[in-house]
Amino acid sequence: MAIWTSSFLRNPQEKRMSKMLQAVDNPEDLKKLNIEDLSVLASEIRDLIIDIVSKNGGHLGPNLGAVEFSIALHYVFDSPRDIMIYDVSHQSYTHKILTGRKDRFHTIRTAGGLSGFMNREESEYDSFGAGHACTALSAALGFAAARDLKGEDNKIIAVVGDGSLTGGMAWEALNQIGISGRDLLVLLNDNKMSISRNVGAIAKYLTDVLSDDPYNKLKNEIWKLTGLLPKYETLRKTVAAVEEALKGMMVPGVIFEKFGLRYFGPIDGHDIKLLVKTLSQVKKLPGPKILHILTVKGKGYKFAEEDTYRLHGVSKFDKMTGKSLSLRKSLPYTQVFGEIMTHLGGINDKICVITAAMSSGTGLSEFAEKYPDRFFDVGIAEQHAVTFAGGLAARGLKPYFAVYSSFLQRGFDQVLHDVALQNLPVVFCLDRAGLVGDDGPTHHGSFDISYLRAIPNVVIVAPRDGRELRDSLFWASTYDDGPVVIRYPRASVPEENVDLGFRSFKTGSWEIVRDGAETAILAVGSMVYSAWKAADILDKDRINCRVINCRFVSPMDEGILVETLGKFENIVTVCENSIKGGFGEGVIRWASERGYKNNFKTLGIPDKFIEHGNRDLLLRNLKLDPEGIAVSILEMIQIGKTKTGARKQD
Repeated sequence: MAIWTSSFLRNPQEKRMSKMLQAVDNPEDLKKLNIEDLSVLASEIRDLIIDIVSKNGGHLGPNLGAVEFSIALHYVFDSPRDIMIYDVSHQSYTHKILTGRKDRFHTIRTAGGLSGFMNREESEYDSFGAGHACTALSAALGFAAARDLKGEDNKIIAVVGDGSLTGGMAWEALNQIGISGRDLLVLLNDNKMSISRNVGAIAKYLTDVLSDDPYNKLKNEIWKLTGLLPKYETLRKTVAAVEEALKGMMVPGVIFEKFGLRYFGPIDGHDIKLLVKTLSQVKKLPGPKILHILTVKGKGYKFAEEDTYRLHGVSKFDKMTGKSLSLRKSLPYTQVFGEIMTHLGGINDKICVITAAMSSGTGLSEFAEKYPDRFFDVGIAEQHAVTFAGGLAARGLKPYFAVYSSFLQRGFDQVLHDVALQNLPVVFCLDRAGLVGDDGPTHHGSFDISYLRAIPNVVIVAPRDGRELRDSLFWASTYDDGPVVIRYPRASVPEENVDLGFRSFKTGSWEIVRDGAETAILAVGSMVYSAWKAADILDKDRINCRVINCRFVSPMDEGILVETLGKFENIVTVCENSIKGGFGEGVIRWASERGYKNNFKTLGIPDKFIEHGNRDLLLRNLKLDPEGIAVSILEMIQIGKTKTGARKQD
């Protein structure tokens, strides 16, 4: 097998192929091509995706599997009049290339460039933005209902991966779609994968559907036979009447048709001619429909086909070898977390670990291999995961739920109602807390402190480095007084010495990591070392700063607070979370309620959604890097001196 099925490697056709892609700037241009040319176009688009993603990083495997059906959709339907909604939308690169963004595709996932997901502000062809799974079906039904209420007649298509069917929201939508009777097409892209391999009964069901050849063959033969007999129309009505009983005997569940959707497939999702023919026929049928297509994740690129997880979402890589070009100077927090959890699992058999379709993404592959009975992948079902963890905790086990910060938002009600209200000792391990970088606003973990601080009984910990992450995870295993949240960034640990013995610390305790006399910097988690460096910078201006590691966001260390507020006039809080409702506001409220009148400055993420871009660049733009923190403190001190001078003049 070739490394990738590259059109550009076939020299005799190279000139023709490049011209073909150049000629397609929008879906109307696409419709001018002969159907025989579409597979050539698909090859060129696949080359372009591999080339750009190898330079920028991005979602490689999902997009290589989505090339043909994306072309077929735009060939058959009339976008943007016909609405296409991609679930998660990380597989929308071909859609972007075909809808006027080909010449900007090289900017994807870079600051100021194209988003890696659907974005309503980016293009009229992006009807609905998304970055999380299970949204497309609900949104598509909303579009269909709006169309019908407005008396319009356009088509609505929801592109949904089989992984999204592990999430409850998708089934809530299917339940209403079927009963609504509204004209809507669900394109089920089945590659047997989310990021990790799909799990659960739905994944098994879809696999069983693939073995449905006896039923389909028998149905087709009966249909052909009745067409040759006298009064065949009456006979066919009789056959149709017993079809449900036949399905019940031969097809496992017929679950989609039971939900009220007409089911078609499965068909080859890489056969463009078949896709165009089938979509053209299904397009004419009224009501809710589902077309089940089979695709290969990473299609056409050997390394992505063979290693579907590693080349799902990638950093820069060598497209000739498939190997990453990322140069890490130290261990990523995710890897440190996984190693520590595996160690803890060996010394405490009450520890269980839960993930929502992200076993590798959260660093838990080794734990899953060593302790399979205590590892639970629940699929893309964060709400279920939280309450499931609550059930484990209620029976005396110690569940750790490893989840991206932005994904826990989906389980907010369950954290509040099913865990915190009952004060159950569940440990929530929030990976990607703060700014995640190139994935942008749908994935930034900017709000976890803000919404979790509002919930009683929840202890929030933000370790400053890998060693403190180790200590926090161990401390949490001994803490049984309620739920614990441990948040850490999408970054490398600032030091790698994490193999030392566990250090104990008191719940709610902070530590002074650098003492000073003029200004106090209260720093949280990922910002501790940045604040420390900022203090070193300020030394050159003869500004002496105390730096406090506020590892417990809630509860706060009232002893250190009282001493610091009494000693320092200027108080600066620094936290990689939204300022609104964040750590700084908590400190200011605490101080205000006790009559303190210090000068406060809160540094953090402003009250807006932050666009995508390199994480270090985003931190620098928000003045959350050492230099930016130092400048903000200098400005604060200068303003304070100006006010003091003005008061003296008065």
